[in-house]
Amino acid sequence: MSDFFKNPLSSSSTDSAARKQAIMDQVRNELAQANAQQLMNNMNERCFKACVTKPGDSLSSSEQTCLTRCLDRFMDTFNIVSKTYISRIAKERSESESTPFN
Repeated sequence: MSDFFKNPLSSSSTDSAARKQAIMDQVRNELAQANAQQLMNNMNERCFKACVTKPGDSLSSSEQTCLTRCLDRFMDTFNIVSKTYISRIAKERSESESTPFN
């Protein structure tokens, strides 16, 4: 009952900020999912082209080995590129924060 007497304008800005943050979080999650899906599609397409020369009912042992190595290499490369990119962004942020404004 005490909520009835609260000023509706005082909580609207916090509600608005919370909604905005929730929407931004949802968009980030959707982008992350889309990026993960794109990564999987690229891996599958490239590794399939490289390893499966004669599609059939099953994979030969050499095709299985090739696919495993290709997927591992693709993920390793993706992880290296991601770490390097994140480090670069963090470095640029710290440099921009430490640079005084003129």
